[in-house]
Amino acid sequence: MAILVIAEHAGGALASATLNTVTAAAQVGGDIHVLVAGHGVGTVAEVAASIDGVSRVLVADAGAYAHQLPENIAPLIASLVIDQTVIYTHVLAPATANGKNILPRVAAVLDVDQISEIISVQSRDTFKRPIYAGNAIATVQSNAAIKVITVRATGFCAAGVGLPGDRAVIDPVAPPHDAGISRFVSEQLATSDRPELTAAKIVVSGGRGMQNGDNFKHLYSLADTLGAGVGASRAAVDAGFVPNDMQVGQTGKIVAPQLYIAVGISGAIQHLAGMKDSKVIVAINKDEEAPIFQVADYGLVADLFEAVPELQAAL
Repeated sequence: MAILVIAEHAGGALASATLNTVTAAAQVGGDIHVLVAGHGVGTVAEVAASIDGVSRVLVADAGAYAHQLPENIAPLIASLVIDQTVIYTHVLAPATANGKNILPRVAAVLDVDQISEIISVQSRDTFKRPIYAGNAIATVQSNAAIKVITVRATGFCAAGVGLPGDRAVIDPVAPPHDAGISRFVSEQLATSDRPELTAAKIVVSGGRGMQNGDNFKHLYSLADTLGAGVGASRAAVDAGFVPNDMQVGQTGKIVAPQLYIAVGISGAIQHLAGMKDSKVIVAINKDEEAPIFQVADYGLVADLFEAVPELQAAL
């Protein structure tokens, strides 16, 4: 019996969410195999093979997998499970855009239910996951022969990475499968010297109270002082203040940094669902009735355009 973890990677680097997913797999129990699918992913496979607890790394290195098209990756995963050379009882992937795009297709091919965004493993067939924007936690049990699961990275610690010499076996998989029903056209990547939101230890986020995109310069400056990532509420994104890759919330990125500073954010339930697991929450808002203060460890009722520059000067 084994567990197949789908590696998340980009730009030749293994995403940290993969390490959290391996921890979830370890809590399920069993041999842990990691699938690295892409093109030119040798370095990623080497890192994956060094993750503590991983016994085998499967490498699908081909042009068909270069851009993680789910129409090609999903049949690959399903074929590994159906082949039964190894009996996989669980298939896990991080609850990222890729994971959410690929695993439902895998579950459909295998004709099983999918369990989404688990935050806790109770047993091999029972898991906990948030519902109602995180206001309740559901305990779900599946009797499916193969459990297909996405993992919310913030619910699990990252697995350790050992020495390169102490690594798992790396094996190539079967010839590539190109479904031929979709093709990669282009992508626009946002580049920044600041930490990526989901990996940042400190996050500074702005909301509708920022009034416009130009005013986010105050948050960028504060973030640079703190070495923080910069996020935004959906209201700020919908208003066109900042691009949508900065959105934190139920329909954006889920973060759980050591410190989360919410500036001009009222605290709608959808936003709280994406950041309320942060270790320390600081809120700055001129409305003392703002819902954000209900989850904040420290709250400052003040005009953000006065408070943020004063905070930075003090720092």
